[in-house]
Amino acid sequence: MADDVKALSAELAQDPDSLVFLRLAELLRHKGQLDAAHRVALTGLERHPHLADAHDLYARILADKHDFERAFDEWDMALRIAPDHVGALKGLAFLYFKVGDVQQAAAHLAAAQRVAPDDPGIAQALALAHGGEAGQSAAAPAPEPMAAAPAAQPLEEARVFAGLEGAEEGLLLLDPSGRVLGGALKDPAGRDVTDAVAAYLAGVSQEAGRTAKLLGLGSWTGLAAEGQHGHAHLTPPTGSALLLVVRERAVPMGRLAIMAQRAAVAARRWLEAQA
Repeated sequence: MADDVKALSAELAQDPDSLVFLRLAELLRHKGQLDAAHRVALTGLERHPHLADAHDLYARILADKHDFERAFDEWDMALRIAPDHVGALKGLAFLYFKVGDVQQAAAHLAAAQRVAPDDPGIAQALALAHGGEAGQSAAAPAPEPMAAAPAAQPLEEARVFAGLEGAEEGLLLLDPSGRVLGGALKDPAGRDVTDAVAAYLAGVSQEAGRTAKLLGLGSWTGLAAEGQHGHAHLTPPTGSALLLVVRERAVPMGRLAIMAQRAAVAARRWLEAQA
């Protein structure tokens, strides 16, 4: 395998525009050399930005590195270029599974199966998805835990979401009484609406929990809402807190759920540090 890497690297060096970068990056990925695979794939993608296979490859490497948000974007781009790209459909299905959206996962797998009906892996995953749909309720099932980024610097109290996209005006962490623990929100006109939203959401977590219990749905793990001008996602990072993530309408709901998962990890880490 080492000889294959050398041979492919030499071939790519002779012709930087060659599509051999796809084979080389995939080989490095299988060897576990993710940083090297990332460099090769990204360089190839820069030379071939309209190649769906390049976006798919880069997305798989990003997913291996647990960068699920960017992986979602790359698989989404692959489908924009080639709507029937099986790899991208399977990749997005994987990400939807991770955030507990079984219905979307099943829809993407069904689309992949129409393109590749003889793929046993798709059939197996689709059967699993249909089994999940049968037991799914309005309150999404607990997703597979997302790997948390290594803790670096202790988070300041006012910077619960330090380093996350939209930390200043798109994320809000509340306690059960509606007290703001971190983050901030602004309306489309740029006005700060943090306190008003926090007051409105006071007690929502308890109400959602009671509703799910009365309906026999089990513990609630997330609620998503689509609006004319944006999307919102609510999730309880712990039993005593509520996390709200708001983004513009251009952000797909699947990506929003992944962003909420990442923010929930940061929130839990911060809450544990404050305990």
